[in-house]
Amino acid sequence: MSDSTTLRLPAEWEPQDAVLLAWPHEQTDWHPILDQVTKVYTELIRQISRFEIVIVISPDQQIVRDALKKSEFDCSRLVHVQINTNDTWIRDFGPFTLYSNNRPLFLDFTFNGWGLKFPADKDNQVTQQLHNTGIFRQTPKTSIDLVLEGGSIEADGCGTILTTSACLLNPNRNQHMDKQALESFFSQQFGSDHFLWLDHGWLAGDDTDSHIDTLARLCPDDTILYVHCNDKEDEHYSELKKMEQQLQSFKTKKGAPYRLIPLPWPRASYNDGERLPASYANFLIVNKAVLVPTYNDPADNLAIETVSKAFPDREIIGVDCRPLIKQHGSLHCVTMQLPQGVLS
Repeated sequence: MSDSTTLRLPAEWEPQDAVLLAWPHEQTDWHPILDQVTKVYTELIRQISRFEIVIVISPDQQIVRDALKKSEFDCSRLVHVQINTNDTWIRDFGPFTLYSNNRPLFLDFTFNGWGLKFPADKDNQVTQQLHNTGIFRQTPKTSIDLVLEGGSIEADGCGTILTTSACLLNPNRNQHMDKQALESFFSQQFGSDHFLWLDHGWLAGDDTDSHIDTLARLCPDDTILYVHCNDKEDEHYSELKKMEQQLQSFKTKKGAPYRLIPLPWPRASYNDGERLPASYANFLIVNKAVLVPTYNDPADNLAIETVSKAFPDREIIGVDCRPLIKQHGSLHCVTMQLPQGVLS
C-alpha cells in the first residue's frame, strides 16, 4: 500500500451488505446430524434475511432449495453460489473486508484447518472462487500468504484489534512471526494502531486454540462483552478469572478503561462424554439486530438481556445452536459479514 492510502478494518456493527454462509452437506462432518444442523441454518437464513442479503455457498443448489422450501423468508434476499467446501466454518475461511480509501477490498488469507487439524484444501479456495463469480462487482481482492482466521481477531473500526496469544502466537499458524511482527503486519495491512492481547481464556472442546470470538467481543462505545464463569468448581474458573482481570487492565486508545459486561455461563453440555464449547460470546451482529446463540439453558434469557445492554438500539434474537456446538463451534463461526459497499 502507498503512504497516501488510508486503511481501516471495519467493526462488525457497521452497516452491512450481506452475510455469507456455507451450507452443510453429506461430505462435511455434519453428516451424522445433517437434519438437525440444516434446521439451524434454515433459521439463520430466515432471521438474517429480515435485515439484509444472505449469500449461501454449497456444492448443490437443489439441496438448499429443498431445505428452504417450507421456511418463510424473503427469497429476493437469498443468493446461491455453487462452490464445494470441506466444512462450513466460513468465519475462518471467508474474505476479510478492509476499507482502503473508504472503498472495500477483500483480503484472502491462508486457511490451514486451525493449524493442520482438519482438511482445508477446498475451504482455502472459497474466497478466490467467490470472487471469480463476479457477484462482488468492483471489489478487488488481494491474496496474502499468512494464516489468519476471521474468528481470531476483533476490530472496533477505529484501529483497535483484540485477539488471543494462544491462537495468533501458536506455532501451528505462523511460526516465523512473533507478537511484534504480527502487530507490524496488522499496522501495514489493516491500518491498526492499538493491540489488545488476551493471554488467558479457553473453552473445553474448542478446536481453534482460543479464538477471541468465543471469549470476548468488542462492542460499540468502548464496551467488551466477555464470558464469565462464576462456578469455582468448573474447570474454566481460574483461567476465565485471569482473563477477566486482564480485561480490567486494558485501556482504550484514549487511555480509559473499557466498559466490561460479563455474559452468563451456560451449564456444561456434553456429546459422547466430551464437553462442548457453548459460549454466548459467539453472537453475530447484523443490520439492526444481533443473533445470539442459545442452548436450551436456564441462562439463555439472561444472555439475550445482557447482549442488549451493549446493543440497546438493536433487536436481540436467540437462535438454538445446540447442533452447532456438537462440532465445536457456534453461530458466529458459521457466518461472515460483508460490510457496506461490497455488493453495490
